[in-house]
Amino acid sequence: MSVPKIGIIISSTRAVRVGEQAAKYVQEIASKRTDLSFELIDLRDFPMPFFDEVASNAYVPSTNPVAQKWQKKVAEFDGYIFVTAEYNNSITAVLKNALDYAYPEWGRKPAAYFAYGSAGGVRAVQHLKDICVELQMAPVRQGVYIQGSEFFPIMNGQKQVKELTYLEPLVVQMLDQLSWWTVALKNARENN
Repeated sequence: MSVPKIGIIISSTRAVRVGEQAAKYVQEIASKRTDLSFELIDLRDFPMPFFDEVASNAYVPSTNPVAQKWQKKVAEFDGYIFVTAEYNNSITAVLKNALDYAYPEWGRKPAAYFAYGSAGGVRAVQHLKDICVELQMAPVRQGVYIQGSEFFPIMNGQKQVKELTYLEPLVVQMLDQLSWWTVALKNARENN
């Protein structure tokens, strides 16, 4: 079996965002592993309009060329890490839109979560887990959350994610769980 490939998805496209810094931090820790390979995916590179297809691509092929490019990119991976902000107790609109533009590409693959926001992004992750289950993904239990008192200095440029040294063991635990689920589901997909 080839080394499973994980997409680290930056789910905010705002001009000023924490997501890119957080995703690079996760990638830096992840790059020390040999059991998985990793690639950053920036939703800025896939500027899809609000979902306007006649149906999900599970039923009808998408007509939008950017959506088709997105679906091909998503299909390349054996699992995902969603680096997500919390906007009004949920995920970003651009992430929800990206999730809606693909269906079979997500199926039977694991998802892990690195979140941030005033409440640590936990409400966004809970919502995202529900969406992932509907897309036939397997959410891992261990997530990583940066809460208000530590998040606001990062958001305001006074601190960097990498300065929160307690995060690394949490990221490693998340990656360990993601690795187990990725290998198990990749084997199952390949043998089914």
